[in-house]
Amino acid sequence: MASHLARLATLLAVAATNAWAQPAEQLIGGHVESLLEFARARHPEFAALRAEADAAAARVEPAGALPDPVLRTELRDVTNAGSDAGTNLLPSRVGSTRYAISQTLPWFGKRDLRREVAGAGAAEAQARARAGWMDLATRIKLTYAQHHVHLLSIRYAQENLDLMRRVAEIARVRYAGGLGGQQDALRAEAEITAMQTDLVMLEGESAQASARMRALLGRPDNVQLRPPDHLRTLPPAARLDAVALEERLRANNPQLVADDARIAGAEKGRDLVQRNRYPDVSLGVAPIQSRNRVSEWELMFEINIPLQQGSRREQEREADLTLEAARLRRQGNLNQSLSDLSESLAGLEVARRLETLVNTSLLPQAELNLNAALAGYENGRIDFATVLDAHRQLRRARLDLVKARADQQVRLAEIEKMVGEEL
Repeated sequence: MASHLARLATLLAVAATNAWAQPAEQLIGGHVESLLEFARARHPEFAALRAEADAAAARVEPAGALPDPVLRTELRDVTNAGSDAGTNLLPSRVGSTRYAISQTLPWFGKRDLRREVAGAGAAEAQARARAGWMDLATRIKLTYAQHHVHLLSIRYAQENLDLMRRVAEIARVRYAGGLGGQQDALRAEAEITAMQTDLVMLEGESAQASARMRALLGRPDNVQLRPPDHLRTLPPAARLDAVALEERLRANNPQLVADDARIAGAEKGRDLVQRNRYPDVSLGVAPIQSRNRVSEWELMFEINIPLQQGSRREQEREADLTLEAARLRRQGNLNQSLSDLSESLAGLEVARRLETLVNTSLLPQAELNLNAALAGYENGRIDFATVLDAHRQLRRARLDLVKARADQQVRLAEIEKMVGEEL
C-alpha cells in the first residue's frame, strides 16, 4: 500500500512540474489595437524589414571610409649572388629588403558622396520597412473588421432564423386549424433550410477570418485569439478633409518617402559618377633594409589615369536615366495615391450615409413591416407571400447595415495606409 501511495505521489509531482513548466497561454484580441501591438513586436516579416533597414544603416559609415592601406615586402637578391652565402629568405640575410606602405586617397568629395549614397539607401530601407508595416497593419485591420462583420452577420442570421421559425410555426398552426394551406408551411421550411445553409457558410467564413488573422500575426504559439468585441471608432468628419489628407499623404506616405530617398540616392550617385572623371591618388613610403639596418628611404606617388572616356560617358548616362526613372516613378505613385485617396474618401462618405439611412429609416421600417405582416397573417388578413417578402426585406436591411459598417472600416484602413499614419 505504501509503495502505491509513493508511486501516486511521484506521478502527481511530475504532472505538477510539467504543468508548471508549460508557458501560460497569452490571450490577445478583442480590439484591433492589441493585435497591432502584438504584430509590431512579433511578426517575422516586419522584423526582417527592420533588420534590413538596420543593415542598410550600418553600411553608411563604411561607405565613406578610406581604403585599407597596403603593405608590400620585396626581398632582393635572395640568392646572394657574388657571395659565398646561399639562397635565403630572411630579410637580414638577403641583398636588401624593401618595405612599402601605401594608402589610396580618393579625389576630394568622393568619400562624402559615397556616404550620402549609402545614407539615401538606408533612408529608403527605413521607408520600405515603414511601408511594410503599414501594409501589414492594413491587412490586420481589414481582417479584424471582416471577422467582426462575420460575427455580426451570424448573430443577425440566427435572429432571422428564429423569426422564420416563428413564421413556420404560425403556418403550421393555421394549416392544422384549416385556416391556411400546406404550401405555406412547406415554403417556410424551405426558407429555414436555405437560411441554415447561409448560417453555416457565415460560420465557415468567420473561422477562415480567424485563421487569416493568426497567419497575419506570424502563427504564434501559446496565443489564443479573442473574438472581435467592437469595430474601430471612425474619426470625425473634420479630420477627413480632403485637402488636409492630401498634404499628409504627400509628406508621410511611406512609398513616396521611399521614392524621395531613391531620388536623393540617384542624385548623389550621378554626382559620384561625374566625380570619377578625376583620378584617385596613392601615397606611400618605403624603407629599405640592408642586412640589419635601414639604409635608404623611398617616397611614392601614384595616380590612376581616367582614359576610358567611352565607358565613363555610358556610366554617366546610366546615372542620368536612373535619376529620371526615379523621378517619374515617384510622380506615378503620387498620382495613383491621390486617386486612391479620393476614391476611398468618397466610398467612406457613401458608406456613412448608407449606414445612417439604414439605421434611421430602412431597418425600423422593415421591422415594423414584418411585425405588421406577422400580425395580419395570424389573423388571416395577409397571405404568406407578404410575410415572406417582409422577412426578406428585414434580412436585406440588416445585410446592408453590415456591409455599410464593413465598407467604412475598409475605407478607413485604406486612407490610413495612404497617409501613412493613424487617424
